[in-house]
Amino acid sequence: MEAIWTSVVAVAGTLLGAVITHVFQRLASRRSELFARSEALRQERIATYGSFATAVEEYRHGQAARWYRKQEDPDGEAFITARDEAHRLRTVARQALYRVKLLTDDREVILAAEQAYECTRDVSNAQDQAERDALDTQARQAIEAFVSHASTLIR
Repeated sequence: MEAIWTSVVAVAGTLLGAVITHVFQRLASRRSELFARSEALRQERIATYGSFATAVEEYRHGQAARWYRKQEDPDGEAFITARDEAHRLRTVARQALYRVKLLTDDREVILAAEQAYECTRDVSNAQDQAERDALDTQARQAIEAFVSHASTLIR
């Protein structure tokens, strides 16, 4: 009879060990899965936020070129080319803005991205050099503010 109880305890211990091992392996697996997902999102945000900052910075340069070419000759070929390039860059920046909005639910980051886009858009509407310089500075500061806000989500 003692041998039967010894066998029962051994079998119960083995089953209990298997169940406990299974539970801990599931927890470890879940933790690894969450970490991998979190890291993938972080990497995607780094790429997207960087792409947006690059796109809006290029758009800012395009708007400046557009403004200068308009001052030189508003009906000239150089202005038309600069205007068309600024429109293309605006589209690229807008697409990057959409990706930023898709990847974050942080309202401050979204507002900072929208502000950077809008400030950059306004550069070509300046009436004189002083206003263009002020709008360009405002756009640059808005881009830097976006980068500052976005960087808190990827650290």
